[in-house]
Amino acid sequence: MSLSPSIQAKLEGLAERHEELSVLLSDPEVVNDRERYTAYSKEFSELSPVIESFSEYRKLNEELGEAREFMEDDDEELRALARDDIADIESRLEKLASDLLILLLPRDPNDERNIFLEIRAGTGGDEAAIFAGDLFRMYTRFAENQKWRVGILSERPGEHGGFREVIARIEGPAVFSQLKFESGIHRVQRVPETESKGRLHTSACSVAILPEADEIEDVEIDKTEIRVDTFRASGAGGQHVNKTDSAVRLTHIPTGIVVECQDERSQLKNRSRAMQLLQARLLDAAQEQQRTEQAEHRKSLVGSGDRSEKIRTYNFPQARITDHRISLTLYSLNEVIGGDLNQVIVPLKQEAQAAALKELGSGAS
Repeated sequence: MSLSPSIQAKLEGLAERHEELSVLLSDPEVVNDRERYTAYSKEFSELSPVIESFSEYRKLNEELGEAREFMEDDDEELRALARDDIADIESRLEKLASDLLILLLPRDPNDERNIFLEIRAGTGGDEAAIFAGDLFRMYTRFAENQKWRVGILSERPGEHGGFREVIARIEGPAVFSQLKFESGIHRVQRVPETESKGRLHTSACSVAILPEADEIEDVEIDKTEIRVDTFRASGAGGQHVNKTDSAVRLTHIPTGIVVECQDERSQLKNRSRAMQLLQARLLDAAQEQQRTEQAEHRKSLVGSGDRSEKIRTYNFPQARITDHRISLTLYSLNEVIGGDLNQVIVPLKQEAQAAALKELGSGAS
């Protein structure tokens, strides 16, 4: 495997940017600007592993060229040594090229986040609720193995065990990166304990893995996006209020939000209070939009809860677990349901990485 010219050009550009950042980070003006310094430091550290690998890749290519020159030598012993060197260097280059392509893949900005885990019983009545309990224990045990913290936020127990619904927060390093492929419909096939005739039942639960969003605590207001109107206050307030344009109306042009304040005699005070009110309204609107987006994301993750939308099937009689997205079949259901989720998570991550490499693709030739 070698890197295509387009990928090499991309890496050359990143190397130039890395060098530029190195200079910027020693610039006193940048050092004194905390926001810029933090942003540049983060970008520099993210690029460093890529640049180190690319430097090694270029160095090995130079060594390969030198080794190939020895293949023209009259000395058979030297040519034999060169052949060995070429084989070794080409092997190392292939691995480096593969590593570089992986390093170039776009990073999921949510990978490092904590998550909210939501499990809801779907088709199957009591058996679905019992299965929801099984799934929750599976994720809880996996989290414990990872040294993550799990806290239940709300729960609705099933009548015969398990949950009709359970919502928990899982906190720890890179939780979302490990569990993000768990969202969807999980189907179980087994004979319920209450089934007298030994018939196999099929039930389903929906699982949603939601990255924890940053809490919106403040909103920046661009003063150029605000129209300010002053007018005379009405009602009580004395002669001074009625004779001056002390009341203030602010219009936030992008959203159309309008606020007024005429409580104070001073236009300056009214303007200050109106700005505070506008900021509170914009903050509320931003938080509502965030809640709406999360609700839509949740809906897209779990679908309708119908069995036909399944991503995974847990077949207890055969001790078989099947992930339908990557045609993965394992006969280790007890281990997986007991918390050994890596058997499923690792192949899912590898498949996602392979698909991303293919898209980047045309990068390896």
